[in-house]
Amino acid sequence: MCGIVGYIGKKQAAPILLDGLSRLEYRGYDSAGMAVYNGKRIQVQKAAGRLKVLDEQTHGGSTMPGTIGIGHTRWATHGAPSDHNAHPHYNQDETIAVVHNGIIENYLKLRKKLQQKGYEFRSETDTEVVAMLLDYYYKGDPLEAIVKVMHRVEGSYALGIIFADHPDLVYSVRKDSPLIVGQSEDGSLIASDVPAVLKYTREVYFIQNEEIAVLSKDTVSFYNIDGEEIEKEPKKIEWDMNAAEKGGYEYFMLKEMYEQPKTVSDTLHPRIKDGKIVIEELGMSDDEIRALRKIHIVACGSAYHTGITGKYVFEGLARIPVEVDLASEFRYRDPIIEEGTLIIIISQSGETADSLAALREAKKRGALTLGIVNVVGSSIAREADRVMYTWAGPEIAVATTKAYSAQLIAEYLLAMKFALVRGKLSDDVCASMIKDLKAIPAQIQMLLANKEDIQRFANRYLAARDVFFIGRGIDHAISLEGSLKLKEISYIHSEAYAAGELKHGTISLIEEGTLVTAVVTQENLYKKALSNIVEVRTRGAFVMAVTNEDNTDIEKSADYVVYIPKTNRFFTNSLAIIPLQLFSYYVSVGKGLDVDKPRNLAKSVTVE
Repeated sequence: MCGIVGYIGKKQAAPILLDGLSRLEYRGYDSAGMAVYNGKRIQVQKAAGRLKVLDEQTHGGSTMPGTIGIGHTRWATHGAPSDHNAHPHYNQDETIAVVHNGIIENYLKLRKKLQQKGYEFRSETDTEVVAMLLDYYYKGDPLEAIVKVMHRVEGSYALGIIFADHPDLVYSVRKDSPLIVGQSEDGSLIASDVPAVLKYTREVYFIQNEEIAVLSKDTVSFYNIDGEEIEKEPKKIEWDMNAAEKGGYEYFMLKEMYEQPKTVSDTLHPRIKDGKIVIEELGMSDDEIRALRKIHIVACGSAYHTGITGKYVFEGLARIPVEVDLASEFRYRDPIIEEGTLIIIISQSGETADSLAALREAKKRGALTLGIVNVVGSSIAREADRVMYTWAGPEIAVATTKAYSAQLIAEYLLAMKFALVRGKLSDDVCASMIKDLKAIPAQIQMLLANKEDIQRFANRYLAARDVFFIGRGIDHAISLEGSLKLKEISYIHSEAYAAGELKHGTISLIEEGTLVTAVVTQENLYKKALSNIVEVRTRGAFVMAVTNEDNTDIEKSADYVVYIPKTNRFFTNSLAIIPLQLFSYYVSVGKGLDVDKPRNLAKSVTVE
């Protein structure tokens, strides 16, 4: 989950590395470091803590002159956050420097062998093994040494490497961790993610597994694991550069919440043509859709929560049985995948390690796979049989908001398309649902305009120790995401429960003053949900309810009510989640926390 950058070109490298790292800090912020060749030697500077510490130590990079370098921002795995565990790591005579995102699984075995050969280690990290192994194999040809290392190490890695006696080249390697290469008029760059290079170029190469890129200031060459040169074509990134900037907002999370109306529109409108749902990139014939017997939705975190909503929508509309799996569990339970099964993998980055592994397992077992992803050209997008992009643009805040909303829209459209083809949805009902979908952006905008009221309410619960979210059906799925948002960025213990399960133990946790957030948008479950509210309120809970605008009688049972506009019952998540996002945001702000970079978390989980 770390972020790596590299640059070689006509300009000073260190300021460019710092700029790139600032756009990747969401991937990890335990420490940061740079290695720059200054004309005589590789100069290394690294520091525990946020990137600003490194920026201050190097005076914005001015103390590290040179036109070639690599940089790193760390999310700690092996070894505590510290100066000596920070990247870059280097060999004993400091002539080879390495930055790494991933995990070397056999590092202990390799470390022991290298120690027997006289190598001394300075850190507790797995990455230092790579630097020492490169040194062991290096006989003057960097590419040859890198290939030998690739054959020895096990695990996942994206590497940036520089050699003191090859000061005109940056080497990069990838296996199961994201890596891109870009070229600009002023030089060549590597990075873990697109935002780091958008300022300099929109033409990028996506490095695939077990590929090597060799960058000079003017050219980029690519090689396979056998050292054989290969050809690659660049992809043009259409993201607006301004989308990766805060644009006057205090935090990216708030900015991205306010981008949700546009994100929903961008995901929705290109797929509605002449009143019909047209998903051109799906590439599935009507016969293939009719032949579907089962769907597995596989994802992690918030994407998994959209999948739980998706289960209700696919089953309710298309009448296809759906299972929803956490990607980290999917391949380990030996899933039964029969003929006619579609595996849908949902991931914002398209690089989530567990989701990517689940995709590969599904393909190995013969399933048709569909990726719902945001990042064009990402690993899941390339490897899935079919891909559906959400077009949310760059999402920087660790806690997702707009990508979540875009994923919901994609699932609604897919379910409606499948339902139409399978004869489970009439044209008239579909037209009504499309009308409701088109109204969602404006409705989200209206809910965002209510932020002051929610902020005032949030300020009452800055000292809360426990918060519970309850709901039934789709409302339970909404509750799961609302709870996750709160715990991610406020560090308040928060749990979501199916409201009907309260009597099976959970209600024992309710005491005087406990905040319970009840999501009540499903009309067929409204009376039962009211009973659950009464149950917790009787035991001293303070109840915040999120419900449809016509349900004003809920004010007799709840203490604070947020109303959402009328929409189709399958689409309520898109609206009900907005006040829950705002609530979590303002609790975090009120506690003085870093909303965009919550402790111990990173944006993209690219290690298992």
